[in-house]
Formats: sequence, C-alpha cells, structure tokens
Amino acid sequence: MSAKKRDLFRNSRQVFENYKETYRQEIQKSIDFVGQDLEFFTEVKADWILYLTRRYLGKLSKLKVLDVGCGVGITDHYLTPHFKKVCGIDLSPGVVKKAAFLNPDAEYRYYAGKKLPYPDNSMDVTFAVCVLHHVEPEGVRHFAEEMIRVTKKGGLVMVFEHNPLNPLTRRAVSQCKLDEDAHLLRKSEVSRLLRNAGGTLVCRRYIFFTPFRSLVFGILDRLLGWLPLGAQYFVAARK
Repeated sequence: MSAKKRDLFRNSRQVFENYKETYRQEIQKSIDFVGQDLEFFTEVKADWILYLTRRYLGKLSKLKVLDVGCGVGITDHYLTPHFKKVCGIDLSPGVVKKAAFLNPDAEYRYYAGKKLPYPDNSMDVTFAVCVLHHVEPEGVRHFAEEMIRVTKKGGLVMVFEHNPLNPLTRRAVSQCKLDEDAHLLRKSEVSRLLRNAGGTLVCRRYIFFTPFRSLVFGILDRLLGWLPLGAQYFVAARK
C-alpha cells in the first residue's frame, strides 16, 4: 500500500488517545530533569512562528494558519490572539476535543493520518511542532508534500523537531511515553524533505542551547543558531 493510502501514524494513534487526559503531564515528566517547564519551550517556538510569519508574510491578523499534530493545543494558546484563524488537526478524537475546549477560538479537526483534511492552497502558514518523528519513515515524504499542498503560493511551512545530535534531547525522548515510536530526523533531512516537496528554504536554525528564560540567554540562543548542539531545530520554507 502506498504512503498516500496508508495511515502515516498507525503506531502513534492509540498512544495519543490513551494519554489524552495526561498529555501535558507526560511531556513535562520527560523534561523535568532540565529544570524548566513545558510552557517555556512552547512559548519560544510560538515566538519563532510569529516572528518568521511577520518577516515573510506581514500582518498576522489577516492570516490563516494550520497546526499539524496540534495535540491539546498548547502552542495554539499563544497564536490565537494574533492570527485571523488558527486551525489544528490531530490523530486522537479525544485530544482534538480537549484542544477545542482549551482554545475555543480555534478550529480543530480529526486527522485520519493520510490526506490533511483541508483543500489545496487554503492556509497562509502550515506548521508541525515535534510531529514528524512520529510519522512512519516511509511516509515522511508524503507528509511533507501534504503540508506544502495545503499552503498557499508564497505561504510559509515550518517544521520544528528534536535534534538527535543533542544527548539531552535523546534522553528526554527516551523518557517520554508519547515518543516510544520516535524516529528522530536531522535538520538536513527535514530540509531535504521540504525542498523536494516543492518548498524554497528560507530559514534553518538550532534552538534551545540553554533552558534559561532571560533576555541574555535568548540573545545567546539566536547567536548560536548555526551550531548543531541545540536541543531542537526548525526548518522554514516558502511554497
């Protein structure tokens, strides 16, 4: 069966449904050893989404965005006040229901793991936060193509992922029950996926060199974005 017809998340679907009530807590437990809460990591990534969108697309209040693999909508909490419309999709009906409860101004849909449930060229921004490592390896290309498909011409596609070169990241992933099926990808692999799917790369950076919340460490994080030691990274492309 081709990737287009197969559930790209067949090993993850039931896991996420099982943990729909403790989603946030399970992730937090896996990163407790770094001494920082989940909100810090979420807020930094949301800030990058906002910054890159302003830089490449302009005024946020006119734009529609799609969170692919939204979970319970943790990231969307920081985005809904800024965008015209925030949409999210996820594998678990229970997770989708909880996301809708927590973010009533956003729109959430169930995702069957094949074709994204939105038409071609319908989103200004499409992003996935630490989702790609859950996709079956033979399906990552189709997943990238789907993100590009639903994005408007000139729109922005962003993928945030764990950096497999960082030992603390590997420890956190190994301790997270939601990541038992994880296949970590390097930044170069994600870059190639988006480029082959039809995207033009515009920004690639490593992030989270320290777990500290301050202006000084924020500046340091940006200065070190080229160094492949950050706990995570992102790749941004325009369609």
